[in-house]
Parts: sequence; C-alpha cells; structure tokens
Amino acid sequence: MTAPFGFSLLAQDGAARRGEVRTAHGSIQTPAFMPVGTAATVKAMHPGGVRALGADIVLGNTYHLMLRPGPERIAALGGLHRFMNWPHPILTDSGGFQVMSLAKLRKLDADGVTFQSHIDGSRHRLTPERSMEIQGLLGSDIQMQFDECVKLPASPAETERAMNLSLQWGERSLRAFAGTAGQAAFGIVQGGAEAALRRTSARAVTSMGFGGHAIGGLAVGEPQAVRLAMIEEVEPLLPQDKPRYLMGVGTPDDLLAAVARGVDMFDCVMPTRAGRHGLAYTRFGKINLRNARHADDPRPLDAASRVPAARDYSRAYLHHLVKSGEILGMMLLTEVNTGYYQDLMAGARQAIAIQAFAAYAAGVREGWARGDAEPRA
Repeated sequence: MTAPFGFSLLAQDGAARRGEVRTAHGSIQTPAFMPVGTAATVKAMHPGGVRALGADIVLGNTYHLMLRPGPERIAALGGLHRFMNWPHPILTDSGGFQVMSLAKLRKLDADGVTFQSHIDGSRHRLTPERSMEIQGLLGSDIQMQFDECVKLPASPAETERAMNLSLQWGERSLRAFAGTAGQAAFGIVQGGAEAALRRTSARAVTSMGFGGHAIGGLAVGEPQAVRLAMIEEVEPLLPQDKPRYLMGVGTPDDLLAAVARGVDMFDCVMPTRAGRHGLAYTRFGKINLRNARHADDPRPLDAASRVPAARDYSRAYLHHLVKSGEILGMMLLTEVNTGYYQDLMAGARQAIAIQAFAAYAAGVREGWARGDAEPRA
C-alpha cells in the first residue's frame, strides 16, 4: 500500500529548514535542488548518473511533454517514471511558465491559453483542467497548478491581473487534481515584485488546501535583492508543515540566500545549461573553460571533489573539448555542475542539522571569493 504524501520538518536553524518530503516514489531530503529534465531527460546525463550524484527528484515540463511525445503516449507506455527510467520522485511544472516565455506564440484568456507549437506550428490548448489531466497521465509525484507568470518589471495593474487569474486557476487546478496516494498538487504564490500582492496571494493560496506551496514569478528579470525581499514577505505566511518550493532559482548564491529564508526546494536549468556552454561551478566559484588560460593547465577542476569529472580530467583537456565542440565536454561539465549543486544542498542539510548554517554559507562564499589562485602542480 502506497504511503500518503507528507512532509516532516526535521531541524531548523533560524529560518533555514531541514526536512523530508515523502512521495509514492521515495523521499526527498530538503533543502533539495531538482535537476531540470524538461523533455524527460536531464540534458547530457544518464538517469543513473543523476541519481549517483545525489539527486532525489527531477523536474519535467507539461507543455513540452504535451507537444512531444504526448501525455497519452507516455501513459500508455507506463508513465513518465518508467518512460525515462527514473524510478524516483518527479515534479512536473504546469506549463504556466510558457505562458510568459512563449508570449509571441500564445493567446491568453480567462479560461486558459492557446499555444502555437514552437516545433511545428500546430495549435494546442492548455487550461487548468487540461494541465492537471496531462500531469495525471504523466504520473508525476508533485503536480503544479496552472498559473500565469509575468516578466519583471511589470506594472502593478498587470501584476495584480495575473495574480488574480492565477488564484482562479489555482482553485480550478486543485478541483481537477486527481492524484492518488503519494501524490500532491502544489499551489503557486504570484504577485511579481509587489509586496502587498505577494501577501494577498500567499494568504489565498495557502487557504486552498494544496499539499505544498511554491513561490513563482521570480528569477524573471528582477535583481536578487528584490527576489529575496519577496521571499521574506511570503515566508511567514507559508505553513510550517508543508514543503516550500522557489521556482526557477538559481545560482549557488541564490540557493544559499533562499535556504536562509526558509525555502526547501529549488529547480533551475542553470547548472546543466552552463555545463553545455563551457562553464563549471566549483567550490572556487565559476570557471569558464573557454578561456585560453586553461589550455596548458594540467590541474583538474577540483582534486578534492567526489565527482569524477571534476577530479579525473585536466583543465587543458576540458578546454580542448569545449573549444572543439565535443559532446564529451558538455557531458563532463554537466556532471561537474550537477554534482556541485547536489553537494551544496547536502552541505546545507548537514549544517542546518547541527545549527551551523550561517557558518557553512559564509565558508562557501569565502571559497568563491578566494577563487582559484592555487599554484599549478
């Protein structure tokens, strides 16, 4: 018998939280970073490799999987977990982000959104009910409400309109959610960079009965200071006994800052996208392997790393792969970045458990500031 979806708060250090989310496909240790597998794949990585680096959960996207290969096909093939050979928790985004990112290819109304496919130009309709139906067919453990996200900066009037629409769509999404044991629907707090709207949205969303709550509509053009201020407005209004998810964030520094403010879950394409473009995230900070200074450097990215790609290949070789456009370079640097993000969150969990998160975050940031000034071997 499948255990019900649940969340346990295991430790706190200030606002920082150490917890565990329980789903039908296993547990998620929080704070957690979810690698993004938009089209049922974490780009340039084998699923077993993602798991070996420490990921408990990955993210898939309703809009992209709706277009290709189609949710009905995935359901007929046994669901998304079996389809992508990932027998662990999966969260699916509702497609709401594409309401913003594909603005030139969509028409929005009070009932939903009509999209023109970026693949072949075909027309598709997403409503809260259809988004939840698709996520049900995929069989994801955490299913997000359909919402409208506005790009910042936005006028207060436009922000309020989108927030109110998202609240209406949240109620419809929750009514349409047909999850089984071990699955949950999450509501999304919107309100742009308007503190009063954020508070209004948070109060309304948390009253609806969702299994968890997300802070959406950030990392869409605003400075970090604005993002953190919005988290601080929302956090006191979110229930302590349910998980909190900051959508689409972010850099390692963004993650540490948000953990300090009470966020449990994160996702972002940044580590995998950066890896495909020659940028490594390490305890020394960012290292751009495209730079010519690496061409004759025999050192690995980090001799002390537990990640083989960071430890077992010279910077000179990685530079060569990146400059040559070799697929292996993308694979190795994606592994480096995925492992670094997982290690960053594992360190945060350990630090919160012993009431040492502030010291941990300061030490991590000190390493970035010190940089990679070690002498060559």
